Amino acid sequence: MQLTHPIEPVYDRNSKILILGSFPSAKSREVGFFYGHPQNRFWKVVSTLYGEELPRTVEEKKAFLLRNRIALWDVIGSCEITGSSDASIKDVVPNDIRLILDTANIQTIFAAGKTAKKVYDKYTFPLTKREAVCLPSTSPANAAFDLERLLKEWHRILE
Repeated sequence: MQLTHPIEPVYDRNSKILILGSFPSAKSREVGFFYGHPQNRFWKVVSTLYGEELPRTVEEKKAFLLRNRIALWDVIGSCEITGSSDASIKDVVPNDIRLILDTANIQTIFAAGKTAKKVYDKYTFPLTKREAVCLPSTSPANAAFDLERLLKEWHRILE
């Protein structure tokens, strides 16, 4: 069954970096916001990097992103997916990120994980002609990266 992305992008005209995931996990779809699974380390990583308290509510997370000039969305607008498995994704329809690029002065685009990068390169790069920097996934499925290693790799968003 084809699922449609249920979460609006977070950005404003002051956003400087764009972080793109692949598609919301089942838990994120359930809670209605990005990186909603309690075991996903995205919010821990970015709040640590920016020296801020961990945002807990959707409102706190949105405020954190906008305050730190981060735009956040996913590369996939709709797809078939089994649960939360990126490996099961098929029949991809990409999101049009030009919506964000036309509004904000995005300096760097980051893909959060290999699936996001692969989908970006296939569908979005031909439209934007802007490279995306691949960062390791913060998903608990990416057990090869502990928090310390994620922080080291994700430090690039501050540069």
